[in-house]
Amino acid sequence: MQKEFEEKRGDREVENLFNILEQLTEIKDSEADRINKSGETGLPVFGEKLTQALNLLEDTEKDYLEFQKECEKKRAVNREKRQKEWDQFIDDMNFKCQRIDNAFEEKEEELRDLYADLNHKLNIADN
Repeated sequence: MQKEFEEKRGDREVENLFNILEQLTEIKDSEADRINKSGETGLPVFGEKLTQALNLLEDTEKDYLEFQKECEKKRAVNREKRQKEWDQFIDDMNFKCQRIDNAFEEKEEELRDLYADLNHKLNIADN
């Protein structure tokens, strides 16, 4: 029984191996050539498309770097402009504060003189 089982199974295994070998040979003969032809026609086109994409990316990178430099220049100019405006504002505030201080001192002096004069007149009137 074992011998009969091994012979039947062995025949089946050999048949399966032959079928697989036939399929591989058929694939090798027909599909390999088709794949090679597809590769020969498709790969150069694919390579050209990749080269074009790479060139576009390089151009985009250059444009981006130029844009970034322009933005940095504009920021520097705007920063300088704001600093000048701030300095002018501070100078104006200092000038206005000085004018207010001077006006206060003048009024203070006028009031001192007025009270001194009134005090002097009161002293004369009392005598």
